[in-house]
Amino acid sequence: MTGTTGTTDSNGTPRTPVTPSRDVIVVGAGPTGLLLAGDLATAGIPVTLVEKRPHRISNLSRAFVLHARTLEQLDARGLADELESKGRTLDRLRLFSRLTVDLTTLPSRFNHLLVLPQYEVERALERRAVEAGVRFAYETEVTGLVQDEDGVTLRVRAAAGAEPAAGGARELGQPRELRSAYVVGTDGMRSAVREAVGLPFPGRSAIRSVVLADVRLAEEPETLLTVNAVGDAFAFLAPFGDGYHRVIGWDRRRDVADDAPLDLEEVREITRLALGRDFGMHDARWMSRFHSDERQAPAYRVGRVFLAGDAAHVHTPAGGQGMNTGLQDAANLSWKLAATLNGHARADLLDTYQSERHPVGKSVLRSSGGLVRLAMAKRPWTLAARTLLTTFANHARPARTRMLGQITGIGYAYPAPRGAHPLTGKRVPDVILQNGRLYEALRGGRFVLITPPDAPSDLDTGTRKDRLTVASWTSDRRTTLLVRPDGYTAWAAENPTTGQLEAALTASMGQA
Repeated sequence: MTGTTGTTDSNGTPRTPVTPSRDVIVVGAGPTGLLLAGDLATAGIPVTLVEKRPHRISNLSRAFVLHARTLEQLDARGLADELESKGRTLDRLRLFSRLTVDLTTLPSRFNHLLVLPQYEVERALERRAVEAGVRFAYETEVTGLVQDEDGVTLRVRAAAGAEPAAGGARELGQPRELRSAYVVGTDGMRSAVREAVGLPFPGRSAIRSVVLADVRLAEEPETLLTVNAVGDAFAFLAPFGDGYHRVIGWDRRRDVADDAPLDLEEVREITRLALGRDFGMHDARWMSRFHSDERQAPAYRVGRVFLAGDAAHVHTPAGGQGMNTGLQDAANLSWKLAATLNGHARADLLDTYQSERHPVGKSVLRSSGGLVRLAMAKRPWTLAARTLLTTFANHARPARTRMLGQITGIGYAYPAPRGAHPLTGKRVPDVILQNGRLYEALRGGRFVLITPPDAPSDLDTGTRKDRLTVASWTSDRRTTLLVRPDGYTAWAAENPTTGQLEAALTASMGQA
């Protein structure tokens, strides 16, 4: 990292000299942190990923579903096809026993859910991060941070015997300081980074005493994902692919502490209440309780410190949107940090992370919480509301499309300046271009300029040529589209002049 450990303070703690830095420290090696760190390293940014846990990919993660928009983002990193080969796809989702969501209508190459344990996603993202040159500091805990106009000094303490992030001699449990230009906290609901910058995490515990178990089943469920709620009980079943299934269940009437004893019979009982049978579950290899919160930080940025994923927002498990939302946070932030640190963008580009992703997190909070409350409807008026919603969604295409867009992530758009082209800020699907697919062209964190086939070819890409791919529509479409590295429209125009196009490229990518 930039700078070396020099003098010590009055407590004997090594102090890093305050020097300008291009480094970024990402705290938290879950999916969000791994994708973000890999993106930055691919863009040539020195990255250290700090993780409190030992180096291991756990099979105890809660996430099991990748949605269409997340798969598109992974496709832009060359990982989607690999992950699809490891998981199982689901093109219909049944909710409330009477609402069937047909995913084949999605305007995406990934018009399905991918059922895949989180640890498989982490393995792929970790491999990519390692290959890109990310430096890992496992068993290293954040104890505080200090910001100044040049960067962030992160205070950490490594476990006895853990290797320091900067290499060199082992420091057995001694506090140290790491210096970087920016810090991103992707360290989960109990984020040490969020606490260090003094951000509150308002919200509430939406569901208490949820049970989790990994079990074998004597009877195979009829559907890939099995989910239902009846009266006071909710249950969800998903396969690991190794003979075990994950069971998530909740009985509204049983409100106990997270550390209360749990046996398999309680899991069976909740499953029978919600699903009508327990599928002969046996041989539990792991069981636990947890509570599900609905919380969101009021700001995703404090100076040179950012939050993403569960450090910024947590939701109920309904809709499987937690990991997906975090990965999309990372995709939004990574290219902006890279552009800023590489001198291709003004620092105020980083402000758009808050204006674009905070509203999405808020929307996910509402939609996932609403699904849980409707699923657990018991009173006559809430049951009537659920019946009305399912009937309306089953028969009204706009309502169904909106719901699908929210759950899968493809329906979200970002704010556009007044007077901008209607496509500005909108997600761009994986269109076929004359030289390949759009999301292949986005790989490496590139912008993609899509022009009509007969557009003038005298555009001076200059120093942008390593960050910009120029492609043409396969049709006679006249719209010129500049697509950001995260697959959203940065700028669009109908038959622009060369001067207008150059101005747009300069605004989005810096001088040629």
